[in-house]
Amino acid sequence: MKKILLYTLAATALTLSSCSLDVNDDPNNPTSMDPTYVMPAAENALATVVGDGLYNSAGFFVQYYDQLPQSEQYGKIVRYQYTQSDNILDRAYAQMFSGALADLNEVLNSSTATGADKFAATTLRAFIYQLAVDNWDQVPYSEALQGGSTPNPRWDDGQTVYTSVLNELDSTENAIDGSSITVTDMVNSKSLSQWKGFANALRLRMYLRFIDAGVDAASYTAKARQLVAENKFFTGDIKFDNYADENDRRNPWYSTNYQNQNTTNHAAGYAIVSYLKATGDNARLNWAFKPAAANGQVTGCLPASKYSFPDIVNNNLSELNYYPTKPVYFFTQAELQFLIAEVQLRFNDNDAAAKQAYEAGIDADYSARGLSGSSSLYGNGGAVAWTGTTAEKLNLIYMQKWVALFYMDHMEAWSEQRRTDVPAYSGLNAQQVHADPTIYTAGELISPSVDALGVGNFPKRQWFPYDAAQYNPNTPAAVNISTPVWWDKK
Repeated sequence: MKKILLYTLAATALTLSSCSLDVNDDPNNPTSMDPTYVMPAAENALATVVGDGLYNSAGFFVQYYDQLPQSEQYGKIVRYQYTQSDNILDRAYAQMFSGALADLNEVLNSSTATGADKFAATTLRAFIYQLAVDNWDQVPYSEALQGGSTPNPRWDDGQTVYTSVLNELDSTENAIDGSSITVTDMVNSKSLSQWKGFANALRLRMYLRFIDAGVDAASYTAKARQLVAENKFFTGDIKFDNYADENDRRNPWYSTNYQNQNTTNHAAGYAIVSYLKATGDNARLNWAFKPAAANGQVTGCLPASKYSFPDIVNNNLSELNYYPTKPVYFFTQAELQFLIAEVQLRFNDNDAAAKQAYEAGIDADYSARGLSGSSSLYGNGGAVAWTGTTAEKLNLIYMQKWVALFYMDHMEAWSEQRRTDVPAYSGLNAQQVHADPTIYTAGELISPSVDALGVGNFPKRQWFPYDAAQYNPNTPAAVNISTPVWWDKK
């Protein structure tokens, strides 16, 4: 009953604070709203962004799925042929700024919000800006959300935004002064320790991107090592878990891509299916995908198959298992453990601790999906057992992170693939693999059969939102999606 009431509260608050707003207008309406009522609205809006808008396109880029041949909804995405005017993430951008960030400003500017309330709001704010930078590289920050006083905010560079929100986290956490969370909280149930653990995980994620970008790497390495040594992270998963199999209460991606479509569009991706089969990971394979009607086996789709292979039809391929009540994950325990494993291996030279965290990451992902038997993957003789050189062990961490983020957090899967270059690009296109599957290494990414960016080129960012460019003259000129964001230096 409590969860139903909270969901209703969030939906009501979202309606009051986020409807029909331009991202460059003042979103504070009504200006005197109690912050108790806007925090769940911000969390709900953010869940829609993370669990649908960003989730959907990123899943194509890391080849978790492809377009079913006899459908067309996402044909431009799988060919990388869309442009700024296709508005791929315009709605997500608006929900971030005129929805979630505007609502969080209500908490941050409230005279009744406690220091702990403001810290929780700042943590979500940092998360949103991290996501925004990882998509667009530049975003409105220093002049954003100021309403009529600055109707056309400038766009700040991504490195500056990353640095700034990390500073915000530090200063706001230092100002808590023993207060507790009073706002309604649909993510961490008012647990300050969970919010602090979430903030530390965000710090660790961002520190690794500074390190791999070669920006003050020594300092950020020391900070990452300190975070891991202190081990003050969240337990379980950070997730928005407030869905029910009822009208207007289902998981947003399920609603968009299954409930509200006349036809399904997603086919199992060739890369992820190949890797799960190669490693004997049948539990996660069958949790995620349906058997193909033609052969009764889980069968993956080569990228952009529908444009080159007329012999491949829907019945030849597996569709996804859709879950109407699946939570939206802001940060999984599995990803956290894999980040810890990376720090232990790369910077602490602690093989035993890295192994422990690596195996804990696999266990955590199995647990989140309600599965058992994860130890069979990494135990003696397991396909992904901890063995080999340091480089080979890092590859194990990165590959298992890619698997664990599938159907959980596609945006982070795309960001981490760009940072680590794992899964690696195979150097093959779909036609080559279709002609001779034996030349392909399971799990590697494949160039689409039709690739608007040119063979071997993949999306590295998103177009600046078209609506922002139309309304705000300070929006930067369009940058092609093959251009890396600031931290993607490899």
